Amino acid sequence: MPIDDGDTNAPQAGVSLTETLFVLAIAGVLAASTAPSLLRYYQASTLTLAAQEVMAVLNNGRQLAIAQNASICVHASATSLHYRQGACSGPIWLGPGTDGSGNIALPAGISLSATADPLFSYLGAATPAATYTVTSSATGEAVHVTVAASGRIAIAP
Repeated sequence: MPIDDGDTNAPQAGVSLTETLFVLAIAGVLAASTAPSLLRYYQASTLTLAAQEVMAVLNNGRQLAIAQNASICVHASATSLHYRQGACSGPIWLGPGTDGSGNIALPAGISLSATADPLFSYLGAATPAATYTVTSSATGEAVHVTVAASGRIAIAP
């Protein structure tokens, strides 16, 4: 049995409710001040990822033309891309990465427009050169994916 010496001035262990609320208030202010930055980062990353996906689809179309020793057209709609065999009016190519209709979907919240549909030759060159504009519907920001006549594909701001 502990002995009660009657000393009420002895230090108490733990933290008070006031100290806990103060620490929680500081954490809340820090979280609220970083939230807009994290949201901007997320939106910019989503747009960059979508542009990289468009670039990958275009590169895949170029490689498909080289591998099949035939022309492949990459056609863009507002929310998807698809390959056409032989010419831009040819049959739609179905294969890995496409849905039942041959479409390759873009991420949600992204829209796409193109100046032209490039036709990749069996040598990998593109006719005509084209620029794809990848736009975020949340921010309105856009990134351009360019296809040079040589077949080189690059992302530009």
